[in-house]
Amino acid sequence: MGFFSKIKESIAKSTESVTNKFKDGLSKTRESFVGKVEELISRTKKIDEEFFDELEEVLITADMGVTTVMELVDDLRAEVKAKKIEDAAQLRPLLSEKIIQLLKVEEENEGLHFNPDGLTVIMFVGVNGVGKTTTIGKVAHMLKQDGKKVLLAAGDTFRAAAIEQLEVWGERAGVEVIKHQSGSDPAAVVYDAIQAAQARGVDVLLCDTAGRLQNKVNLMNELNKVYRVIDREIPGAPHEVLLVLDATTGQNALQQAKAFQEVAHISGIVLTKLDGTAKGGIVVAIRNEMHVPVKYVGLGEKMDDLQPFDSAQFVNALFSDLINKEAHEEKENTELV
Repeated sequence: MGFFSKIKESIAKSTESVTNKFKDGLSKTRESFVGKVEELISRTKKIDEEFFDELEEVLITADMGVTTVMELVDDLRAEVKAKKIEDAAQLRPLLSEKIIQLLKVEEENEGLHFNPDGLTVIMFVGVNGVGKTTTIGKVAHMLKQDGKKVLLAAGDTFRAAAIEQLEVWGERAGVEVIKHQSGSDPAAVVYDAIQAAQARGVDVLLCDTAGRLQNKVNLMNELNKVYRVIDREIPGAPHEVLLVLDATTGQNALQQAKAFQEVAHISGIVLTKLDGTAKGGIVVAIRNEMHVPVKYVGLGEKMDDLQPFDSAQFVNALFSDLINKEAHEEKENTELV
């Protein structure tokens, strides 16, 4: 069984709607990235340094990150030499296999971590404008669909609009929001939210926070205060700190991730607006350079378009035409036998 067929088999357990969401959401990246790789492979008569230079350029254009691209191309170069590969077409499954390897995380880091002994607290961090509040609303909806009782804390008190926006998403998801006036102490809001959550038998508390990254010292002090309050009330919490990034900003998203990693104990990343960019390779760059799992990706505007990240689905969405072609050829060969 070829590598692409294994990918198809590994996603067979997923619903067709999830597979389609990844395909549709990554259509711009597929057309740009895979289209250019295919064009390069189809006109390559000899795998030489010029080929690898052009491949590097294509991968970097997809915002896969210079460091990641160099590692990836060096690995391919070594395999070509070791296996004496001459046909560029053989690099298609090799490239996709290596992308999957870069995206893989340990099983225990997949999905959200929940407190087995009571209230789970999840903090969301990220700069303004990345879709943080929208993401919180979508996660609240997702958790409610799973039968969990959810509460939101409007901890971004720096912007009045952030509080109002969270209330709108709370109404959409059918989830209550604990808030104070604009300009209030974020830690006080979170404290009140924890008390309310415990009194009401809530399963998961989702906490919004400010995103004033331009002033790291203030942001660090603010987040540390919120951390201390949460840990004091619920030892071991927060159980997740999710960094929300906008995929359309490409390498800027990677720089934001590195900056936030300095001020927050990030446990996972949510990459929004992946459907709006041809630079979906940023998923690979973030995972490989940050060593933090991408837990969710935004693949559209609808409430259920935030999806748990799946590396097999990601590669399937990118190489779907090639995967279907290989599966068809294998079927034909089987029938001939």
